[in-house]
Amino acid sequence: MRAKRSLTEQARRAQIVAAAIEVIARDGASQASFKVIAQEAGLSSTGLISYHFANKQELIEEVGQEILARFAEFVLARTQGIEEPAAVLRGFVEANIEFLRTHRSHASTLVRIKQELAPVALARSDQAQLAEVLRTGQRSGAMRDFDPHLVAVSILSIRDGLIRQLDLEPELDLTAAAHEFSTLVDLATRKA
Repeated sequence: MRAKRSLTEQARRAQIVAAAIEVIARDGASQASFKVIAQEAGLSSTGLISYHFANKQELIEEVGQEILARFAEFVLARTQGIEEPAAVLRGFVEANIEFLRTHRSHASTLVRIKQELAPVALARSDQAQLAEVLRTGQRSGAMRDFDPHLVAVSILSIRDGLIRQLDLEPELDLTAAAHEFSTLVDLATRKA
């Protein structure tokens, strides 16, 4: 792998990743062949994808990393400077719903990758970050005693379920979903 890519190579890779996100969101990871992705990207041949990605797994990993990086930026921008752990958690939940509203294909793709291909590192990274927020809340005394890992898994399962529901019900009321999601998380984590 080359250490430094030209601007043209970077742009082509970004084009391929963007097309892969759309294909996976629409058709699922298992149906995201190089041929379908090349068509979505408007490329003349799958060889242009093979030049940049050794195989489908490498492309899927790049897609997952791209989405997680964009998601992390999105959440950080909405939670930066917040000190109180419950407010950080509420900001996280609200940012998830807003990301779903504004980056629907990205959110759907991430869930499909996790469900269909189950890259363990992707799921564990998501869970570990949220579990640390929960541990911080417990250490501060703002949150009740619970298993941070299991609660993180539960919260992310609800989020992923909302993403899948939005695929089934495109007109889902995301404002109401944000309220209910926040309430569930608050009730599950706050001290009595």
